[in-house]
Amino acid sequence: MRWMDEFEAKLAREGVLVAGVLSGTSADGIDVALARFTGRRAATTTPAGLEAGWELDAPTLAHFETLPFEPALHARVRAVLDGAPCGLAETARLHCDLGRAFGAAARVVAERAGAAIDLVGSHGQTVWHHDGVEPTGPATLQLGDGDFVAEAAAAPVVSDFRQRDVAAGGEGAPISALADDLIFARAPRPCAVLNLGGMGNLTLLFARREDTLAFDTGPANSLLDGLARELFAARFDAGGERAARGRADPARITRHLAHPFFDRPPPKSTGRDTFGAPWVRAFVAEAVGERRGLSEVERCDLLATGVELVARSVALALERWSPERLRALHVAGGGVHNRALLAALERATGLEVASSRALGVDPDAREGLVFATLALRCVLGVSVTAPGATGAALGRPLGKWSPPAWAPANGTPARAPQAPRAE
Repeated sequence: MRWMDEFEAKLAREGVLVAGVLSGTSADGIDVALARFTGRRAATTTPAGLEAGWELDAPTLAHFETLPFEPALHARVRAVLDGAPCGLAETARLHCDLGRAFGAAARVVAERAGAAIDLVGSHGQTVWHHDGVEPTGPATLQLGDGDFVAEAAAAPVVSDFRQRDVAAGGEGAPISALADDLIFARAPRPCAVLNLGGMGNLTLLFARREDTLAFDTGPANSLLDGLARELFAARFDAGGERAARGRADPARITRHLAHPFFDRPPPKSTGRDTFGAPWVRAFVAEAVGERRGLSEVERCDLLATGVELVARSVALALERWSPERLRALHVAGGGVHNRALLAALERATGLEVASSRALGVDPDAREGLVFATLALRCVLGVSVTAPGATGAALGRPLGKWSPPAWAPANGTPARAPQAPRAE
């Protein structure tokens, strides 16, 4: 295949630029990370053939931006995430429209950076993820069709990473663990990376890549941002300032930690089907009881309780499932900006808690780097599944391939892709 030959030659000669694109479970914007990769042909492969004959260097972040959704599209996505009914017609339209938005975001960010993209890794928007106890087995759904991404970005695309993991017996999450070994290649082992997105998830990295252990810890920003919306009509609690003014309720934390998810051993994952808007509303309703509302002090107390619940869930997971005592917890994701949460994590775990930036990894760009890495590994034929990370059988590459166009489009497309609006 001519494209593949040229791509591999460029990877070895000067490096390639891969865009990692996603909208997290909080759906607060479209993240685009432009990552440069270099590598060389390996003389030998690992026993599991994990690098498919390539030695890859840790990616270098060339540029990162978060673009806002177009308002009408954001409202549609937000409605689905908050549990509004979504029929097949709207699902199909969202699949196309989100694909256009993700591709346009990659193109806009590359143009601003004055760069040409060689490949795009598009995670899509998770709209449903199993709770781990589905009688017919795990299932997951990300919207944002890769072919629409490819047309809007004018670049080849790898997308839909989670499905093969689920098909191979895995949870489909946390798949960030399947790229963290390369992203955090310079970090001393053992290394613990905590991502605080909509859900919290841990990656424990050891000397051997196949020993990677990873699992979701439970709700993170899905709870804290949900509480900010319910209690203060705010998108989030900036810096954790309101939570820092409150006092947590230990009894309420203990009751919520009795949820069956926290007792399940890894591999395990969860999502908004379990810890989404209805659960957050029930969390608030329990505090309100028969009263008409909560005072400012009580609302801050409830946010503080949410923060401590997230921190305790992480500490509990480390205590139960980490095979080694760790010295530090490296935090990435949106929750890294919540100072109250970081302080609570330090108290609950007894570990040094620091931003992943200390390891040279931008905490906001980490998930974009993940999907850029997984896209590169996919086109190189690298198997990434790890039973200790998601439970999937060893030896599977992840992602679906939307190849480059072999010829420029003739004429003007009937519906040109719309770029996200800039702020």
